[in-house]
Amino acid sequence: MVSLWERFGYMVWMREFELACLEGVPTKEIHGELHTAVGQEAIGAGLAGILRADDALASTHRNHLHAIAKGVDLRAMLAEIFEKETGLCGGFGGHMHLFDPSLKFSATGIVGAGLPVVLGHAWAARLRGSDAVAVAVVGDGAVNTGAFHEAMNMAGAHQLPLVVVVENNEWAISVPFDQASATETVAERAPAWSAQGVRVDGTDVEAVADAFGQAVGRARQGGGPTLIEAMCYRFRGHFEGDADTYRSEEEKELRRGADPVELTAHRLVESGVVTGAQVDAVRKSVRSAMADLLASVRADSAPDPALAMHHVFVGEA
Repeated sequence: MVSLWERFGYMVWMREFELACLEGVPTKEIHGELHTAVGQEAIGAGLAGILRADDALASTHRNHLHAIAKGVDLRAMLAEIFEKETGLCGGFGGHMHLFDPSLKFSATGIVGAGLPVVLGHAWAARLRGSDAVAVAVVGDGAVNTGAFHEAMNMAGAHQLPLVVVVENNEWAISVPFDQASATETVAERAPAWSAQGVRVDGTDVEAVADAFGQAVGRARQGGGPTLIEAMCYRFRGHFEGDADTYRSEEEKELRRGADPVELTAHRLVESGVVTGAQVDAVRKSVRSAMADLLASVRADSAPDPALAMHHVFVGEA
């Protein structure tokens, strides 16, 4: 059982990891569209400590927090994001394509494409007679794709051990959720797929952990799929470089007032679990450790340019 204090630690690590990644954009150490989940840490931390190594988790283009929750090595992940040969995929994948086969963790930049992947994992678990669970984390933009519906329908038809977490940050790039959905919520669609539907406050790490833990337990026991809609808000643009003019400054300022990291710190102190000094000490310690990790990764070598065509065509090493 992961305590609230431990989950707060996860949240601090997640926030500092994302801030470290941001340092690589202006220096052009990271290429492409870097997607961060600053402001969504309560969801990532709510998933931590519940899954086993043999449970599969497929994430999105905004994947760093889910990888941390699954236990992916921080250094190898940061090295991949900074395109180093010491990275998870030797620097070939970059930040949108993080993979750790040993933990059955994967990510894709294709919206909604994680659902068919975990559907396969869930079906494989059924065929093996295993109680392993398959989890997909998606954004609200993915729920209107054909792949999402088809995978949910098959999971419901066969009552497969599948859990889907929808991080509803209310914006699919620049399209607001209420202008793209025929239903007021995502969770209410669940019965159409013979799945359980749950809607939670995605800034409340305990609420997320409770809903996720119940869904995973239900799936392990043969209870079928669950769809969890976690309401949240991303504090930065869709990607680094996004002008983000589709959201008003007033809206963004108001929503930043519900910072899940700060909300959790306040809850811990107010309940007497820890002191403000202990909270500050954790922040300082993690910030220092993350700075050291980033410096170490930056000293690593980039992949050999001669290997650029490897892993592209069948038969290549």
